[in-house]
Amino acid sequence: MVINSCFWRDKKVLITGHTGFKGSWLSLWLQILGVELLGYSLPVPTQPSLYDLALVGKGMTSIEGDIRDLEHLSQVIKDFQPEIVFHMAAQPLVRHSYANPVETYSVNVMGTVHLLEAVRQVGTVRSLVNITSDKCYENREWVWGYREQEPMGGYDPYSSSKGCAELVTAAYRNSFFPADSSTAIATARAGNVIGGGDWSLDRLIPDILRAITNKQTIIIRNPQAIRPWQHVLDPLTGYLLLAEKLYQNSPQDSDQNLGRHLNQGHQDFRSGWNFGGSDRDTQPVAWIVDKLLELWGDAGVGWECDQVLQPHEANYLKLDCSKAKTHLDWEPQLDLTTALAWVVTWTKAWDQGADMRDFTKQQILKYVNKLIK
Repeated sequence: MVINSCFWRDKKVLITGHTGFKGSWLSLWLQILGVELLGYSLPVPTQPSLYDLALVGKGMTSIEGDIRDLEHLSQVIKDFQPEIVFHMAAQPLVRHSYANPVETYSVNVMGTVHLLEAVRQVGTVRSLVNITSDKCYENREWVWGYREQEPMGGYDPYSSSKGCAELVTAAYRNSFFPADSSTAIATARAGNVIGGGDWSLDRLIPDILRAITNKQTIIIRNPQAIRPWQHVLDPLTGYLLLAEKLYQNSPQDSDQNLGRHLNQGHQDFRSGWNFGGSDRDTQPVAWIVDKLLELWGDAGVGWECDQVLQPHEANYLKLDCSKAKTHLDWEPQLDLTTALAWVVTWTKAWDQGADMRDFTKQQILKYVNKLIK
C-alpha cells in the first residue's frame, strides 16, 4: 500500500471543500505530491482553522464558491479542466442537520448533483471520488460491519442526505458515465476521523481538547456510543489509492478494450468503498475520553455526562472494509492510541506557537514512511 508519487506529479486536481478539516489535510498531502491543485469552497468553517494555521492556501489556487451555485461551479471546472476531482464540500454535522435540515439537504444532495453535472459538461475528468460518510447506511444497530452493498438510509437529516448523495452518484454514473466512459466515478465512506486541527463544533475530540485547553469540565453526550475511530490520514490514503485506480482503469480506447478487461477479471473500481477503522479501534466514547486525558497528562479536568435530552444519534456503527483491503491493498496504519497521541502532539505544538504548516507536513511524511515500511 504505497502512494505512487510519480503518478500524482503534475496532475490537475480539484478539491471541493478544501478549507475544511479533511480537505486541508488532503490539500497539504497533494501539495507534497506535486499536483497542480485547485480548491473550491466556502470560507474556512471554524476559527481557528487548520487551513489558516497551516497556510494551506500557500501551495494551491483557492476559489471561494458555493457548490449550490451551479453556474459558478461549472465555469470554474470548465476553466481549470481537472483530471481528478475529490468532492468533500458538505454540511458534515449530525446535530447541525436537526437545526438546519433544508441547508443540509441543499448542500449534501443538490451540491452533489451540481458537482456531477458540472463534471458532465467537460471531457477532462478521468477520476472522481465523492466522499460521503459511514452514516449513509440504513443503521440497524447490529454488531457486524456494514458492507458496500447494504441499503442506504439515515435516521437524521445528515445521515439521510449522505445516503441520498450515494444514490445520486450511482444514478449519474449509470446514466451519464457508463462503463465505457472516460470518466470513472466512485464514492468513499469513512467516519469518525480524528487528527490535529479539527475545531468543529459538536465533535468529540475537538470538544474534549477545547475543554482541556480552557480548563473546563468535559461534557459527554453519549459515553456508551461505539464508533470506528481512525486518524484522518488513513481514509485519505484510501481516497488517493482509489482515485489512482479509477484513473488508470477508466476505459480510454473502445468497447472492445473494455470487454477484454472484463473477460480477464478486471476489477471495476466505479462503486462505493468503505475506509473505516480497524475492529480493535472500535471503542466507546468513554474510552476515548479517558485515553485522551491519559495521553495529555496533567490535564487537570474531568468529565461528566450531559443531562440534557439529546436528539437521536446511532449507538453502534462499524464498517466492513474487506473490499478495500482485497482490491486496493488498503488498511489502517495508525492504531487508535497512536492516532490520539498524534492529535495531542499536534495540539500541543500549536499551543506552543510552532510552524503548523511544517509540523502538519512532517506528520504526513512520517505517515508516508510507515506506508513504505
